Amino acid sequence: MLAFLPTPTGFSLPYLFVDIFCGLIGLSIILIFHGSALNHIVMRFERFTELNLGKKQYNRIFFHFYLAFIFFALIHISEIFIWSGIILWLNLIPDTIQAILFAGSCYTTVGFVADILPAGWKSLAFFIAFTGLFSLAWTTSVMIGMTAIYKQAWNLQYAQRKRKQSL
Repeated sequence: MLAFLPTPTGFSLPYLFVDIFCGLIGLSIILIFHGSALNHIVMRFERFTELNLGKKQYNRIFFHFYLAFIFFALIHISEIFIWSGIILWLNLIPDTIQAILFAGSCYTTVGFVADILPAGWKSLAFFIAFTGLFSLAWTTSVMIGMTAIYKQAWNLQYAQRKRKQSL
């Protein structure tokens, strides 16, 4: 553990506050990162789709749509790595692979890895799960908005094809 952190010997109120403080700091870092990255991708998608709609380049809209989904997945993977970095920095789990697996297990709320955090740090898993829940919900809401643009482009492309076939 880091030298400035207290060592628990059972329940310790100061240790719980340190755990909560570190969890809130991690939560804040992740949500700021997530919001910034998500906003960048959405603004890029909207900028390009507006241009592509004007030029009737519907296939490019589809490409940007799926590319945005890949970037969303990379954002979430990055957030798992950020949490594992925090865990490693705090020296809570000394093995990098175990830290990544634990952070990913908590972040996705799947829980496929046992709770391997040391005593006094068990509530950190809640904060990792909170960031995953908030981030995944935030991404889902953005994707729903993007799907409306995708559907609009699909309908316009289909209508354009139908007009060409009827001529």
